[in-house]
Amino acid sequence: MEHEPSEITYDGQRYPARPRSLRRPRPQARLRGEDHTRRTGPGSGATDGTNAEYVDWLVEKSMLADAIKISRQFSGQASMWQNPYAEPDPRRAVEMASVWFTAYPISLVTPTGTSFLASLGDPRLWEAFRHVGIDAVHTGPVKNAGGIDGWDQTPSVDGHFDRISTEIDPQFGSEAEFRRLCEVATEHGGSVIDDIVPGHTGKGADFRLAEMRHSDYPGIYHMVEIPSEHWDLLPDVPPGDDAANLSAAAEGALADLGIIIGQLQRVIFYAPGIKETNWSATREVVGVDGVTRRWVYLHYFKQGQPSVNWLDPSFAGMKLVIGDALHSLGDLGTSALRLDANGFLGVEKSVEGPAWSEGHPLSEAANHLIAGMVRKVGGFTFQELNLTMEDIKNTSEVGADLSYDFVNRPGYQHALATGDTEFLRLCLRTSLDVGIDPASLVHALQNHDELTYELLHWESGHAEDQFPFRHTDITGQQLAKTVRQELLEALTGESASYNQVFTTNGIACTTASVIAAARGVTDLDDLDADEIEQITRAHLLLAKFNAWQPGVFALSGWDLMGMLPLPVGRIPHLLTSGDTRWIERSAHDLMGTAPGATTSSSGIPVGRSLYGSVPHQVADETSFLNRLREVLAVRREHGIATARQIDIPAVAHPAMLVMVHELDPEQHGGARALQVTVLNFGRETIEGTVRSDAFTPRVPVTDMLSGGDIGRVDDLQSFSVWLSPYAGMSLLLCEDVDATAK
Repeated sequence: MEHEPSEITYDGQRYPARPRSLRRPRPQARLRGEDHTRRTGPGSGATDGTNAEYVDWLVEKSMLADAIKISRQFSGQASMWQNPYAEPDPRRAVEMASVWFTAYPISLVTPTGTSFLASLGDPRLWEAFRHVGIDAVHTGPVKNAGGIDGWDQTPSVDGHFDRISTEIDPQFGSEAEFRRLCEVATEHGGSVIDDIVPGHTGKGADFRLAEMRHSDYPGIYHMVEIPSEHWDLLPDVPPGDDAANLSAAAEGALADLGIIIGQLQRVIFYAPGIKETNWSATREVVGVDGVTRRWVYLHYFKQGQPSVNWLDPSFAGMKLVIGDALHSLGDLGTSALRLDANGFLGVEKSVEGPAWSEGHPLSEAANHLIAGMVRKVGGFTFQELNLTMEDIKNTSEVGADLSYDFVNRPGYQHALATGDTEFLRLCLRTSLDVGIDPASLVHALQNHDELTYELLHWESGHAEDQFPFRHTDITGQQLAKTVRQELLEALTGESASYNQVFTTNGIACTTASVIAAARGVTDLDDLDADEIEQITRAHLLLAKFNAWQPGVFALSGWDLMGMLPLPVGRIPHLLTSGDTRWIERSAHDLMGTAPGATTSSSGIPVGRSLYGSVPHQVADETSFLNRLREVLAVRREHGIATARQIDIPAVAHPAMLVMVHELDPEQHGGARALQVTVLNFGRETIEGTVRSDAFTPRVPVTDMLSGGDIGRVDDLQSFSVWLSPYAGMSLLLCEDVDATAK
C-alpha cells in the first residue's frame, strides 16, 4: 500500500503557533572541545606503512576517524526522531532560506588580522543583508583541502573542493568563528549553508592510508590494487608527482583484463596529455603490511580528487560523508548543506560501450541517504547536478530538497546575448513538461564556476529528438551546437577577449562582463557612466528573472559589487593548468574595510568594481543594491518564492519573456491570484500583448512594484504592456472573491 503523507506536518501539529523564524534546536554534538589543543604536528622518519608513528599521525588527521567519533554522539538520541525526513520538501527549504549570498572564501577581502569567517560573521554585514533582503549565506568550502605528501600538506587543486579534513582551514578562520557566524545569522533571522562533497575527497590522510591498505580506508575509494605482473601497463609517475593519468590504451588494456571497468560516459575536464581518462595510477607505496603496491583509482574530476565508493562492503565512504555532514550541522551550527558532485556516486560496467556512470540508481540511493540524514537533524540540502532534466527530477524526488538551476542558466544568458528568448522559453517549458518544480531550484547569478553551457539534456539525453526552434524542427544535438556557438561568438573572441573559454564546459566571465559583451563592449577600460548604467539595468533584469519565479534566488559578491574579470596578464601563475575560471574570481572588498588592499589574504588580486562596496551602495538610493532591494521586497511581500509556475506563454516580441505563477490564495483573502513576470531582454523599447489561458477576463492588472493599475484582462485573456530596454514588471492579477463566489 502506497504511503499517503499527512496534510499537516510534525511542526504544524506540535507547534502550530510557532513563528517560522524560530526553529527547534538541532541535536548537538562536539567533535572537539572549545579549547581543544591542535592535533599532533608532523613527526619524523619514513613516510610509508613501515613507520607506526606516521600511520598513527595520518589516522589522527583522517576524516573517517572523525566521522566515527561524531556519529556515535548522535546514536540513541530521542532528538533524532523528531523531524520528518523521508521526502524532499523544497518549499520548507525556501521558507527557511529564500535569498542566498554565495561567498567564495579566497576572494573576499578582509581587514588585516580578520579572517574570512570573522568578516562573514560581522553583525554590520548581516544588517546590510537584512536591508537588501538576503536571509542566508552559503560560505563555500572552508575546511582543509588539498593533499598530504609525506609529512607536508599540499595545496588545493580545485578551490578547496578537494576536502581532506573536518577542521577549518586556518587561512579562513577557526571553528569558534564559524559557530559565531551561525549565531549572528540566527540573531538576524538568517541561516548559514555549508558544503559537503559526497563524490570525492582530496589526497589527504584518508587516501594515503588507503594506499597503505590500512584498516577500512581502501573501502572509501574506487581504487583497485594492480597485480605486479601488470605494472608494465601502468604509466611511469614523473618525479615529484604521486600519480599519472592512464592513457586510453592503458585504460582499455586493464578493462580487458577485468581489473577496472574502463571507459566512462565522458571525461570531465578532458585535456590532452593531462587528463585523457578518468583513471590514474599511483606511484609505488609500501603498505602497513610491508608490501609494495600500485593502485589505479577513479577520479571524475581532477587527479587530486579520488572518487568515493558508496557500495564498498566496509561502507567506509558512506561513514566519512555522513560524519562530515553531522559535524557541520550538529557541531558548527549550520542549517543546510550543498551536495557537490553528488550525481557521480555510482559506476557500473556495461556489457557494451562505456561504463554506466551518470544517472545511476546508486547516486539516487546515496543522495536519499544523505538528504534524509540532514532532514532528520532539522536541516535541508541542495545539489549541483549538471545532468539531463529527467535525471534532475528523478534525483530530487528522493534526494536533495533543492537543485541548482542548471535548467535555465544558459537560457537566460543566451537570451541576453542574442536579444531573443526562444531558447529560454523552450528550457522553461521543457522543465515544466518533465515535471521539475521551479520552487525546487536555486536560481543563481554568478558563482565561482564558469558560465557552463549545461546542454546535456539536449546533446546527450535527447540528441536525436526533435525540438521546435526558429520556425523549424531540429535535433537536440543541433540545438545544443547552435546555442553553444552563439554564446561563444557573442561573449568571447576578439570582440570580447576579457572573457575566456573554459575547456569544453563553458565561458569564464562575470555577470557584468557577460552583459558588456552582449552590448558589444570590446574594451572594459572604456566603460563610462552611461554604459555602466545600462549594465546595471541588464544586471537587474537577470536578477528579476531569477527572483520573480518560485525557488531560491542566489547571488554572489561579484554580483553585488558588479565585478569585472581579472586581465589574464595579472594572474599568469593561476592559469598554467588551463583553468581560465580564475579570471572571474577577482578579490572584492564587500564592506569597504580595506580600501588599500591589492589582493585578498589568499593572494587573489582585487578586481574592478562597477557598483562599489555594500555600505557605499546602501547610502545611494539609485545604486544597484537598493534597486535590487525593491525587486526582493516584491518577491517577499507576495510570496513569489513559494508560488507555483503554471504557464510560459508565447510572446508578442522575440525579446519578451512571460512567466505565470499561481500565488497562495490565503494571502489574498481566499481569491485566486496570479503573479506575472514580464521581461525585456532586448536593447530596444518593446510593446506587445501578454496572453495566457490561465488568465481570467476582466480581472484587474496591478504593477506590484509601483502599485499602479495597468488595466484589465480583456475577453481574449490578454492585456498590453510597454517595456523599456532591459525592463521588467511583476504584475498581480487577483480575482474578486465575491465575484468568484457568484
